[in-house]
Amino acid sequence: MNGSLYWVGYKTIVRKEITRILRIWGQTIVPPAITMSLYFIIFGELIGSRIGQMGGFTYMQYIVPGLVIMSVITNSYGNMVSSFFGAKFGKHIEELLISPLPNWIILSGYVTGSLVRGFLVGVVVLCVSLFFTRIEVQHPLIMLSVILLTAIVFALAGMINAIYGQKFDDIAIIPTFILAPLTYLGGVFYSITLLPEFWQKVSAFNPILYMVNGFRYGMLGVSDVSLPQTYGVILVAGAVLFTWCMVLLHRGTGLRS
Repeated sequence: MNGSLYWVGYKTIVRKEITRILRIWGQTIVPPAITMSLYFIIFGELIGSRIGQMGGFTYMQYIVPGLVIMSVITNSYGNMVSSFFGAKFGKHIEELLISPLPNWIILSGYVTGSLVRGFLVGVVVLCVSLFFTRIEVQHPLIMLSVILLTAIVFALAGMINAIYGQKFDDIAIIPTFILAPLTYLGGVFYSITLLPEFWQKVSAFNPILYMVNGFRYGMLGVSDVSLPQTYGVILVAGAVLFTWCMVLLHRGTGLRS
């Protein structure tokens, strides 16, 4: 009986999230496609033609995996923050908290919704890239697993931001001052082998570096880090963030007044 109840609750949350994403597709799907098109034109066409090859590929081909992952990160994170904080701000999150659904079901529903948005945007950006360059996927299962795990990790991170946020300004601080710098310094536009040895060691502490390179390996077959390191960092980050979210939900931090 509980399993059936949990499944209905989970499906309801996911359906609500997906409906929200598709209803405002002009805000959730189109802007990333336009933004990434500009990246492809400016960095790939204009700057890339002067850079030449990187990692054995044209510069345009080399940055495609990074731009796809960057769009997945920002959109899975942004969807969770806006959706969960909106529910908290509108006070209807209280209806979920008093329902018989366990916290892990509530968390899973919201994470799945954010994963769907991140994945959809990633597919759209990948399709847009085909207008600019040719891509031959080398390891599709690795590519798919990395993109899904990355979306989950940043959806969980977005949940933590939404829980702690007390006003709308609070949910913009992390993406602006932490997420954006880590993303741009995560090997999206370059190989870390081009950096001095000191900065290569510093970059090794950036988890986004492993996500970008894991996806790049799945797509192009090249990477600056090993595949076990990639999955290790992503899985550990996911486990830590999931545990953190569950503790916050259990305590009702920022949710119960």
